[in-house]
Amino acid sequence: MDLDFSAEDLAFRDEVRTFIAENYPEELRGKQDEGEELGKEDFLAWHKVLAKKGWVAPAWPVEYGGTGWTQTQRYIWSEETARADCIRLLPFGLSMVGPVIYTFGTPEQKAHFLPRILSGEDWWCQGYSEPGSGSDLASLRTKAERATDSGGDHYVVNGQKTWTTLAQHADWGFFLVRTDPDAKMQEGISFLLIDMKSPGIEVRPIITLGGEHEVNEVFLDNVRVPVSNRVFEENKGWTCAKFLLAHERVGIAGVASSKRSIERIKDIAKTEMDGDKALLANPFFKRKVAELEIDLAALEYTELRTLAGMAAGRGPGPESSVLKIKGSEIQQRLTELTLEMAGHYGAPYFRGFGAKEPWGDNEHPIGPAWANRAAPTYYNARKTTIYGGSNEIQRNVIAKMVLGL
Repeated sequence: MDLDFSAEDLAFRDEVRTFIAENYPEELRGKQDEGEELGKEDFLAWHKVLAKKGWVAPAWPVEYGGTGWTQTQRYIWSEETARADCIRLLPFGLSMVGPVIYTFGTPEQKAHFLPRILSGEDWWCQGYSEPGSGSDLASLRTKAERATDSGGDHYVVNGQKTWTTLAQHADWGFFLVRTDPDAKMQEGISFLLIDMKSPGIEVRPIITLGGEHEVNEVFLDNVRVPVSNRVFEENKGWTCAKFLLAHERVGIAGVASSKRSIERIKDIAKTEMDGDKALLANPFFKRKVAELEIDLAALEYTELRTLAGMAAGRGPGPESSVLKIKGSEIQQRLTELTLEMAGHYGAPYFRGFGAKEPWGDNEHPIGPAWANRAAPTYYNARKTTIYGGSNEIQRNVIAKMVLGL
């Protein structure tokens, strides 16, 4: 989509392009080009570069470390980082718990946690979903009780969380816990910040279909958490949870990265052959690409309207559910199309065989580098319509808040 940028915005775009070209970590770029799995230090490498520049949290208020950029500049930033194939910064600290802390936290919580989120010193994970409490999150059963042996200044937490992304690396986690078992479901929940090195916490891996250790089960056995680590009022944590999820859904749309993915697919399909013609000349394939471009353009307009509303002081409303539904479905369709292009080149990852095979004295790559992660990325994208509030639940939100049903 072409927008009319001011001279100031164009100058900002040039500054962003130059900064990325000169500062994006070369080692990280190499791993991306080869389709290698990225680890904790890879994600932190780009995070720390941006933190040093003061560009790591564009959406935060200036007083807490934000950039003070306009909505147009933030749009340009997302477009340019996607265009340059920069990895997306992990959202758990910057986009999830950070805004909760600076909106609902105490002065002490803000002073302690926010600088550490910005610097990357603390790696965060999200303790929301439980076995039996995913889409119906308010039915969660992990409980927190005041410890009488410490005068009530600690909670003792017991329960289990699941699908906890990258918890194996986390220093801290933000957890929803039940503090009043007799209250209505949403009214008896509190929002706790928990040190993941606390005694009684056990993290067990869940290996994905792509053979990756991305998600985990987290068990909490008599974990002591200071009451001072509770954000907002006791039993009012659902207010924080709804606030966090609304902002998460806006980010899940991933418009800029999806636009870059379409361009990448088109570039590959111009050279990959389908018989004696380029794949992009296949009318059925070309139609799938065109349908994705049309749907993504409509989604981008919706995102821009949402950002304009947020710039005017309005928080994300039911349109965040629209962004989540359509954005996640488009992401899935993109991975399906990429896997279709990869064809049998995606097979080596089917059971975790890896991207290379022995060939004489060297390793012989199986297929083009872009195809190495086609299958695991496809498998991983099946979750996008589930996390952040399943798309079925989001349709219920739209039906109630927009259609009045």
